[in-house]
Amino acid sequence: MNVSLTLWALTIAGLIALIAVDFVIGRKPHDVSIKEAGIWTVAWIALAALFGLGLLFFGSSQASGEFFAGFITEKSLSVDNLFVFILIMAKFSVPSHLQQRVLLFGVLIALVLRAVFIAAGAAIIAGFSWVFFLFGAFLIYTAWKLIKEARSDEDEAEFEENRLLKSIERRFGVADGYHGTKLFIRRNGKRVLTPLMVVMLAIGTTDVLFAMDSIPAIFGLTQDPYIVFTANAFALMGLRQLYFLIGGLLTKLVHLSYGLSVILGFIGVKLLLHALHESGVHVPEISIPVSLAVICGVLIVTTVTSLIANGKAAAAEESGKDRIDA
Repeated sequence: MNVSLTLWALTIAGLIALIAVDFVIGRKPHDVSIKEAGIWTVAWIALAALFGLGLLFFGSSQASGEFFAGFITEKSLSVDNLFVFILIMAKFSVPSHLQQRVLLFGVLIALVLRAVFIAAGAAIIAGFSWVFFLFGAFLIYTAWKLIKEARSDEDEAEFEENRLLKSIERRFGVADGYHGTKLFIRRNGKRVLTPLMVVMLAIGTTDVLFAMDSIPAIFGLTQDPYIVFTANAFALMGLRQLYFLIGGLLTKLVHLSYGLSVILGFIGVKLLLHALHESGVHVPEISIPVSLAVICGVLIVTTVTSLIANGKAAAAEESGKDRIDA
């Protein structure tokens, strides 16, 4: 898909306008209700659907299919980010009425960093086609690692600050408590960070670790930087509302890691087949419709089995309580 600089500029301007509207509506710190989170979640999904349909009518069916496959993949992988966001919020004891502001700017930082990753990935792919072998092998390894972590009996993880975040804290210093929505304050004549700024940086920089598998995954579905960027943008911008909508339900998605591992492994195999095909080896390639069907199917099965497993666990717990009472 040939994308002009004008279209790139209009797309970025449109995203900035949507973000500005989102910020203006939620500019006053407040506790986000389920209703508000639900409305905004539906709104961002609807906007993504309209964008995908726009690609269908003004671009091509292939571009539209690649966008929807990439968006769904990024959305499902970003749900895993919410577990870490919850840990970060707990680690820094973020007041509930400030969490919306934290997530907005944290996600914006993540989007900018991902844009850099996407540009670098596109440049590498354009110059070295063999990189698909590396991407494919990395995704398969990540899938195996996810399954291994899901099967482990480790205690609940705790968030640990990365080196970049620690160095920033040492350089500028951190205030003792929150000061509303202020990002910096003066302490003994010196400008220091507030915990609010630290949390924003924590969410934005931690997302880079998730981009290490999500960016190669979406490049396995499309090599068009425009589609890769827009799919990431729509998936990330709706993540903030999703945090408030299903944050408490994440622990019930007990099979999510298995589903994500299957998706990453599938895309990894797709990348390896594509790399072999580009190298002149006659192997079948997996089409976008098949990819979209597999991704959606895995997510549906994962959700259903998670709900069934939770239902059985709740029934067993209730039965155990009845026996104790008896």
